[in-house]
Amino acid sequence: MKKLLSKMNLSLLGLTILYSILGCIMIYSASSVLTVLKQGVASNYYFLRQVAILIISIFVTIIVTRFPLGSYKYFSYPLVIGIGASLVGLLLAGKITNGTKGWYDLGFFNLQPAEFAKSIIIIYLATSYEKLVKKKESRTIIYFLPLCVAMIIALLVLKQPDLGSAIIIGALSLMIFLSVPMPKKNHHQACLGLLIIGIVGISLCMAFKDKIFTEYQLSRFSFLAPCSSEKRNERLGYQVCNGYIAIKNGGLFGLGFGNSTQKYLYLPEAHTDFIFPIIVEELGLVTGILIILGYIIMLREILKIAKNALTVSNSLIAYGTACYLGLHILVNLLGVLGLMPLTGVPLPFFSYGGSFAINAIMMIGITEKIAIETKNSKFRAKIINL
Repeated sequence: MKKLLSKMNLSLLGLTILYSILGCIMIYSASSVLTVLKQGVASNYYFLRQVAILIISIFVTIIVTRFPLGSYKYFSYPLVIGIGASLVGLLLAGKITNGTKGWYDLGFFNLQPAEFAKSIIIIYLATSYEKLVKKKESRTIIYFLPLCVAMIIALLVLKQPDLGSAIIIGALSLMIFLSVPMPKKNHHQACLGLLIIGIVGISLCMAFKDKIFTEYQLSRFSFLAPCSSEKRNERLGYQVCNGYIAIKNGGLFGLGFGNSTQKYLYLPEAHTDFIFPIIVEELGLVTGILIILGYIIMLREILKIAKNALTVSNSLIAYGTACYLGLHILVNLLGVLGLMPLTGVPLPFFSYGGSFAINAIMMIGITEKIAIETKNSKFRAKIINL
């Protein structure tokens, strides 16, 4: 165990463990009132479920990381076909929650394929682009084919409709695409192609917005001045406005653990999307800033692993993981702060949720495996050179 830990990125591992534990504690505090007053169950209901989810996450991560990283290329195509089929199946027989048909009801657990689609897309794009780079593919259009597959997955998620996950998958895929080490000529052509596609895509979305987006999704784009009387009455800014109140109540050092007033049914989704305002209300703005700084350190460590990786696939998987977590952090925090539309995106390691927590911890585990394999390979190379 000591030898294994010496090869892992301890900063990344430590922050993941710390945030997961703190997340469970804050989920207990944020949900304790909701469970008793509204749902009629024990105050520790969501806390115990999240602990169980973390245990499942560890087992899933152990199983996934038992496979050599080089073997992922054999699984990526079946996985992307499988996730595509599961998303189509959701449109026919999915469980509807908050207006979104995005879950399979397994009885003891609601499975959300859109969350696992994010990790599958990372692995699929990474392995696909490694093949193209090794072949020294000179045709720019071929590099667009894996990206098109990813965009089809994003459109299926949007159809649920799950705008937040669709945005994450789309943005994540574009970021991986732009980081592929293709020849300079191909890269310039690819950027020009993306610009043209982007202009056409935005124009089509504006022209057919009523057919592409639901009325509720369109209403979320009206996110400025959430505390105006008009938006409060229409509930467009209700959540964000109550989030502001929570942050204001907390001040620099907070009201103390368990002392939030906004969790008394004023702030909907206090234990999921809006857990950050509850954290600030109870533990203070200083704690909130420290959490954000911790996220920055976490992302920096993942990017270091991506930079040092010895294969294109490993590098893109680690880079994709950083983009995946970074986009979730950015979209969640900007949404709850009223700086962009709310999209229902959870905050990594803090928000309650099964599929997302399992997926996020699994990707951290895969990233740590990349770090271990990199150190093992460099160690073997030194021995050979001696």
